[in-house]
Amino acid sequence: MIIFLLPESYHLHFSPHLWMLRSARTAQLTSLTLRRTSLRRALPLRLCSTYTIAPKPMANVPATQKVAIVASEGSGVHIKDHPVKLPSQLAPGECLIKLHCTGVCHTDLHAATGDWPVKPMTPLIGGHEGVGDIVAIGEGTINSPVQVGQRVGVKWIAYSCLNCEQCRKGYEQTCANVKLSGYTVDGTFQQYLVSYTNCVTPIPDNLESAAAASILCAGVTVYRALKYSETGAGDWVVLPGAGGGLGHLAVQYAKYMGRRVIAIDGGEEKRKLCLALGADHWIDYTTTKDIVGEIKKVTNGGAHAAVVTTASPSGYTQAIDYLRQNGHLMAVGLPSTATLDASIFFTVFKSITIHGSYVGNRQDAVEAIEIAASGAVKCHYQTKKLKDIEQVYDDMAKGKIAGRIVLDVNDV
Repeated sequence: MIIFLLPESYHLHFSPHLWMLRSARTAQLTSLTLRRTSLRRALPLRLCSTYTIAPKPMANVPATQKVAIVASEGSGVHIKDHPVKLPSQLAPGECLIKLHCTGVCHTDLHAATGDWPVKPMTPLIGGHEGVGDIVAIGEGTINSPVQVGQRVGVKWIAYSCLNCEQCRKGYEQTCANVKLSGYTVDGTFQQYLVSYTNCVTPIPDNLESAAAASILCAGVTVYRALKYSETGAGDWVVLPGAGGGLGHLAVQYAKYMGRRVIAIDGGEEKRKLCLALGADHWIDYTTTKDIVGEIKKVTNGGAHAAVVTTASPSGYTQAIDYLRQNGHLMAVGLPSTATLDASIFFTVFKSITIHGSYVGNRQDAVEAIEIAASGAVKCHYQTKKLKDIEQVYDDMAKGKIAGRIVLDVNDV
């Protein structure tokens, strides 16, 4: 007979997969019952078949919760009671997260209004920048990279299959079976969220939840764009929309990577923010008459790359003119219906690369979070309540928000 000791926080479930003991043997329980008793409860095991262990839920989960939901396209967002998926209802690979907070992204506004060419599902609980604790993992989950009690983040890419060609090449965000938080599946504007163990991002202990929230989308997005911009230390990077939610993080990641930054935006508040974050040069698009000429003068011939986070089409059109030969235009911002009107002649003649950069994969997220945890990048945010979501959308639509907004989902 083999004696195997289990922590009291675990119970056992049958599984067709092998449960390998340290002795490299498999085992079968003589009884399927494990009561929550002492930390070192000994269980008699008989060699024969296989079982797996799954962690017990952390605490009682309520039947209902508060959510911010859009009932139908254009109907606006409203706070309502909504059912919680219980731990016993989780499928293998799913996890239930008790959220602390969630960031608010311009994408959430597009999801609420339904003005993008790719339409969201409705009814829809928006949001895709959530941080919280895992309270349950679905029975039958195999080799979970995260555990009950662990603090994790939920991103725009809620799920990707990890097996298709796109996933195998590291392009998980363009997986044919991708699920998008707060767009094709319910997102983080709620208190309890179902997500996927293979796709959530662990949050380091030294990074606060509210500070981590916006890194999960805005931070990952600009970090990847800079990472693939083919620029090196000392190269000039232009950031249209530098004072916004994505832009102010792009300034910091660019400086962390050793780039020289030209920040473009409008207004005194955003000027102060960008320069305080380390921007090497500031251009106010509302007062500067010749933006292209100013950039060429400062950079001695043109920038090496532009990471365009603004949703304004002019931010893209001008970039072809102010980039130097072999420059890279990293298209990040998503205008609803605008087109990219670029000179084909000069795009070819100057060997300009136009690169659509769409969020990031799991590794990009880990790297972006680790840089933030080191203190090199800090998200500037205001904290509001979940019930303030309508006002946040209104301010966002009018361009009144500098930095990011983070909602406390438990303060309604």
